[in-house]
Amino acid sequence: MRGEVERIKEGVPLSLYAIALGSNQPHPLLGRPRDVLVAAFATLDEAPLSLVAASPVIASRPIGPSIRTYANAAALVETALSPRDLLDHLKAIEADYGRKVGGERWRARVLDLDVLLWSGGAFADDALCVPHREMRARSFVLDPLAAIAGDWRDPLTGLYVRHLKARLDRKAPAA
Repeated sequence: MRGEVERIKEGVPLSLYAIALGSNQPHPLLGRPRDVLVAAFATLDEAPLSLVAASPVIASRPIGPSIRTYANAAALVETALSPRDLLDHLKAIEADYGRKVGGERWRARVLDLDVLLWSGGAFADDALCVPHREMRARSFVLDPLAAIAGDWRDPLTGLYVRHLKARLDRKAPAA
């Protein structure tokens, strides 16, 4: 991880992003999904990104038709990239890891990278919505994110990530 002095010397305004990582398909060289995410953390620390924090990797049940257990994690990265340029960069990383484009939603994948939050607040265009639309409803996203960015505020609700997690974790009252 690059140090504070190096970031200041660059003179480039940097943004902080929260990224969700997921995998439920082994990689032929890297191994099982957990190992794919560990390798992805290293990739997220290569230019033009700088890894600031990496969450623990957790296991979660799949959504949709996939039957494979997912490995999920979250990362904080700094970069001078705009939200849209970051999305393009993350899609290129996914492709480098062997992710196939198109097809069935929620199918098995070697690597899935989603932009969750941006230090610049909210952002939306035809390809990207920040904060991520489903973030608040997914424990497999909020659990690892809260471990590294519990005090980050959701720009739409004003709630901290730890509060979003607590709301999701709260059990429904007995009938």
